[in-house]
Amino acid sequence: MTDDRPAWARRIAAERQARDWSQRDAVRALRAHAPTELPAEDSMIRQWKRWESGQAPNDFYQPIIAAVFGTVTHALFPAPSRRDGDKEILTASGMETLEIVSRLNRSDVDGATLDALRITTDRLCSEYPYMPSDQLLIEGRQWLRRVVDLTAKNLTLAQHREVLALSGWLALLVGCVEYDTGDRHAAESTRRAALSLATEADHPEVAGWAHEMRAWFALTTGDYRGVIAAAQAGSEAAPNHGVAVQLAGQEAKAWARLGDRRQVEVALDKGRRLLEGMPHPENLDNHFVVDPAKFDFYSMDCYRLVGEDRLARTLADEVLRAGTDFDGTERSPMRNAEARVTLGVTAAREGDLEQALIHGERALHGDRQSVPSLIMTSRELAAVMRQRYSKEQAAQDYLNHLQELGREKPGFLPA
Repeated sequence: MTDDRPAWARRIAAERQARDWSQRDAVRALRAHAPTELPAEDSMIRQWKRWESGQAPNDFYQPIIAAVFGTVTHALFPAPSRRDGDKEILTASGMETLEIVSRLNRSDVDGATLDALRITTDRLCSEYPYMPSDQLLIEGRQWLRRVVDLTAKNLTLAQHREVLALSGWLALLVGCVEYDTGDRHAAESTRRAALSLATEADHPEVAGWAHEMRAWFALTTGDYRGVIAAAQAGSEAAPNHGVAVQLAGQEAKAWARLGDRRQVEVALDKGRRLLEGMPHPENLDNHFVVDPAKFDFYSMDCYRLVGEDRLARTLADEVLRAGTDFDGTERSPMRNAEARVTLGVTAAREGDLEQALIHGERALHGDRQSVPSLIMTSRELAAVMRQRYSKEQAAQDYLNHLQELGREKPGFLPA
């Protein structure tokens, strides 16, 4: 029988069941998070039943329900996307790429050209999740060179700062792709260049993301104290920007790997409160925009690490749902890969080797991968395989596949 309830209704029921809560338990948790007195318990239980059946809660209840399940409002109740599509550069600026490049070759730069560059930079950052790494790296480096060359032209002070900021965003993008493909040294050099550009432009958001990249690099190489230090530095640089949410997520991941459950919850709650207080982003596709659904991705990673398998599995299902279009096209293949590793880990812990291998192998076959992050999470599945299924040939085949992937990217070989 088809479940035609909205995704949020199915999710709140799944979240409640993952915690072994009755609907009465859920209402009591709701009351604990409510800023004001709620109606009587029996009335609220009837209301909860209506929500789980698909009747949408109003704006008062939505953030409270989100808080009950440790997420943010727009992760649970998504706002409609306002993105205009792939033709937005031409529509918004009236220029195609050839005309933009032609304008860049002039002795001075006008406002329309800078507007076109902003849109182009946003478009490139929005293609990060799915464009093939080699192609994105070529385009990103080409545009970075073009924009950096503008600093030698006749610019006003405001234009000069704008060009430095755009160069910073493009450097961040290029550095991320370099790291995804295993070029750690180039990625670190590019990250440092982005931080230098941010300092010169006095741009806290670019600076915050440069620190976030350092936290990510440290996380995937096992330097968990380095993650925490980078997260704190980034939060100080950009305390009021979305990157502060991602920094809190990286910090939570580090604490989870250090085995400190209390600090995990502190960091996640910090990130959740920051994100809940921010306006909903206009372009959820931009890699340097923290979309509400990404917060569930952070939490999934942390709960898997601390052994909360039912919560981790529930969130992994949600990450896959949010990251996949109705026709099966994956909008977030890298997040989806880590969600599949999570499903593999929980299945392996529960004794289901077949499902663990299905999820684990599928995670390794994506066209768009962040190799360091994928290997980092796959190490956990490998550890369970070695511990519980060392005599199974199928498990050995998976471990060999993981070793081959690590050898292709020196420096990321799993332990």
